[in-house]
Amino acid sequence: MPGIPQVTQGGPKTFVPADNAFVRGGRLVEATAGGRIQEAGAASVRVLGVALTDAIAPEDVNTTTTTDATGRPVTPLLSLPTSVAVAYGGTEVPVTYAADALFGQKLIAAANGTVTPGVVAGQVVGVCTEPLGVTVATNPVGLMRTV
Repeated sequence: MPGIPQVTQGGPKTFVPADNAFVRGGRLVEATAGGRIQEAGAASVRVLGVALTDAIAPEDVNTTTTTDATGRPVTPLLSLPTSVAVAYGGTEVPVTYAADALFGQKLIAAANGTVTPGVVAGQVVGVCTEPLGVTVATNPVGLMRTV
């Protein structure tokens, strides 16, 4: 092969949420059918990275015009984005933890796109880089370096 194009280097890369999927920034996302994403489930082996913003599927955008109390039309002007940048490949980002974690501890996917300590082969998604570790009862958001 004479040469190949470089597609991305270290992210982020943009994806579209699956139909009826709400993606929150700071949550792990996983691949779904049709090349779309959703928040990762517990023990997911299809984690792509961490969503950098909130987003909804294009099909879920509310474009319905309603009327106010006086009968005047009201059209929604603002909506969540329908695509989201996903960080991966050694990027350090704040994420939501489902359980306490120590500085340097390996992390796997927990429910609803959160992370929890674990070392299951093929499931490690990052390393806790919060200098004092994360205590969920105090603050469930802390730094993680993606793998």
